[in-house]
Amino acid sequence: MFKVGLEDYTVFGKHGAYEAEHAYEQPFTVSIWVELKHHDFNDALNRTINYADLQKVARQVIANSAPIKLMETMISMMFDEISKNQMVSKITIRIEKPKAELPYDGGLAIVEGEWPFRQEI
Repeated sequence: MFKVGLEDYTVFGKHGAYEAEHAYEQPFTVSIWVELKHHDFNDALNRTINYADLQKVARQVIANSAPIKLMETMISMMFDEISKNQMVSKITIRIEKPKAELPYDGGLAIVEGEWPFRQEI
């Protein structure tokens, strides 16, 4: 199995569950890992996932979209785009919000998702 990833990419956007968060930019740190369905690359970039494209997806969703309330929604939007590539078998995305307003000092707000979704019963 091969994985291609982009880790700790910080993008600024105006997102959050509270309307006041839509008035100012704050950092979101994104890590994306994509597992590939094959191992036949022929030394050709078009036979794999370009990590530069992962960076573009993160930037498009966070920096270039209207305010989004939930990081879960951001991840779903990234899944929608990345999963269009037929070579993808699995995607894992983690978004950190280091400046999230929490009721107490300390802690890091994180949402992580995995595609395809597996429903637990």
